[in-house]
Amino acid sequence: MKKKILQALAQRPGKPVAFNDLVKALRIRGEGEYRQARETVRALVEEGVLLRDAKGRIAYQKRPRTRAAAVPQPALVGRFQSSRRGGGSVRSEDGREELQIPQRFVHTALHGDLVKVVPLAGRLRGRTHEGAAEGEVVEILERANARITGTLEQRGRFLVVVPDNPRLARDVYVAREDAGKARTGDKVVVELEPWTDEHHNPEGSVVEVLGRAGDAHAEVLSVARRFDLPMEFPPDVLREAEAFPDRVTPDELRGRLDLRSTRCVTIDPVDAKDFDDAVSLEPLSQGACRLGVHIADVSHYVRPGSALDREAYQRGTSVYLVNEVVPMLPERLSNQLCSLRPDEERLAYSIMMDVNKHGTVERYTVRRSVIRSARRFTYEEAQAVLESGRGAFAEMLVPLNRLARLLRTRRRKHGGLDLDTPEVRFAFDDRGLPSSVNVKQRLDAHRLIEECMLLANKTVARDLAGTTDRPTLYRVHDVPDPDRLAELARFVRHLGFTLPGKDGITAKELQKLLDAVKGSEFENLVQEVVLRTMAKAVYATRNIGHYGLGFRHYTHFTSPIRRYPDLVVHRLLTQYAGKTDSRALQHLRSTLPEVARQSSARERVAVEAERASVKVMHVEYMKRHVGDVFEAVITGVTTFGLFVEIRDILAEGLIRVRDLADDYYLFDERQYALRGRSRGKVYRLGDAVTVRVLSVNPEEQEIDFVLEERS
Repeated sequence: MKKKILQALAQRPGKPVAFNDLVKALRIRGEGEYRQARETVRALVEEGVLLRDAKGRIAYQKRPRTRAAAVPQPALVGRFQSSRRGGGSVRSEDGREELQIPQRFVHTALHGDLVKVVPLAGRLRGRTHEGAAEGEVVEILERANARITGTLEQRGRFLVVVPDNPRLARDVYVAREDAGKARTGDKVVVELEPWTDEHHNPEGSVVEVLGRAGDAHAEVLSVARRFDLPMEFPPDVLREAEAFPDRVTPDELRGRLDLRSTRCVTIDPVDAKDFDDAVSLEPLSQGACRLGVHIADVSHYVRPGSALDREAYQRGTSVYLVNEVVPMLPERLSNQLCSLRPDEERLAYSIMMDVNKHGTVERYTVRRSVIRSARRFTYEEAQAVLESGRGAFAEMLVPLNRLARLLRTRRRKHGGLDLDTPEVRFAFDDRGLPSSVNVKQRLDAHRLIEECMLLANKTVARDLAGTTDRPTLYRVHDVPDPDRLAELARFVRHLGFTLPGKDGITAKELQKLLDAVKGSEFENLVQEVVLRTMAKAVYATRNIGHYGLGFRHYTHFTSPIRRYPDLVVHRLLTQYAGKTDSRALQHLRSTLPEVARQSSARERVAVEAERASVKVMHVEYMKRHVGDVFEAVITGVTTFGLFVEIRDILAEGLIRVRDLADDYYLFDERQYALRGRSRGKVYRLGDAVTVRVLSVNPEEQEIDFVLEERS
């Protein structure tokens, strides 16, 4: 009915129509339809969509779009990033320019849309943060959200879908006939109709019902849908994967380095199914050794332009939700043909590095190879060997651990940071619900593999960068913004730590800070804030080095089963090992920048999706702990309350100011604190507190706490 009314009135914008004339035009029959039309018109008038004049007539008056005078400069194209305050920003695709978009000039842009914007007159161009240049969205080039996940709700006489993503600022209207079997309170996927009028909310149709909002299974499924994660592979991709032979054939061995007699092992999580890296170690003279890092040769199976390649490029990376993996490649490749399973011949890319007693790589070779892994270790099994010095492959693992410690010390000496960010592991019951949560323990076995992979990636990057005219895909990490470093220094000062830097804060000083907080109650908090201070690591064709690791050259080579850039690096190694003509080089120069952009974008999506799925399970776990008491630390201070994180499980929630009943609290922005006006009680960032779970809201993914007085 709403659509009929708006379509009829929109044909005569600004011209009032008597309600009975509208009824005739719509050919409404029967008292029920008449009453529905009257109620719909009344609701649209209340919403301001329709206007009613003094005679009671109604009109659709499309308000003119107000547009400020634009500076006669080229338009900027980029992704619209909305803010919670209603406006947003657009950064150019090369990252060099940014415009802030006031709410009134967003028009119909939604978060993530590719848009064209023009700068507004009277503003400085190219500035950011306070006083930033402002612009207006003038064209939507590509919608990022053809489908939106949210909760179906009743609003007055209408149904709306409230998006899960808080950055999608507009609810979606759904006609009752377009809701299908969905009921209010369901978690649904809605497909948007074309939306061009900012004065009306977007409209859509329910295409999938995921379950009841707040149900853990439905909420995790909604995370996958919200981030548009493909849960199934297209038939042509699966057919390609199934067409490969089960075993390595003699033809596939030609030209490969035969390392089947070299003893190598994999070390992975206990629940891992795809083993894409193996390591080997051989002693050399004068304290040197030959470290082998052997990586699954995915490029042998996934050829450029194939259906497998197109799908892997679009996915960009595997996504590890808390209870499900969304893989980049079909299981036939990821868990079988490419997985370096023990006692099975596998095609690999091997880098053999001769490392001297000081941890310097003196010689290396990078070759396509064939290997046979001798043993599959879990991290815990390898750790037991390292701690006892005995057991299977101890003669390899113990020296490997000594080498890893040497490499780590050397990396720190040259400005590399050790950011052991904490992660949680959930255990699930037979219904798939979290039964326990604990923080994953970082073992020497983890660091052993990490250092071997870092050295392999660094060495491969140096190899690819050896000739300046060869296009290469790097993993780069820019230096932190000086203002953010100064803010970090002020932050840690309130926790009782110092971060000196009269001439600028160096990576070594940051590492001293991380060492100082290690083992303290502030360790996780400071590590998190340091991470937020850092620039984001991305893929790029222009090398600026890797600040966080302290490397001049770095790339990703070691995980082609789950990362598309690693697959591309394998192809580059193969191409540059032979003859590369100018046409091939020009093709790479034109295509690699887009590979870098796409891979960086998909990585960001994966990180956000993984965090969202952890939040879902934290909320589900805490539903069964309402009223329980936990030890926590204050991780954020705002005007409306204190964000706290439970130490043992890293679940975060809010203590609202209204629940601090012992005083009237004022926000002290400079001190990162809430200060009681009468009693002088102060709650600061980093303070240890005891909290009780007050309530859990699965629909809003919120956990509320109250302070519990210590006995």
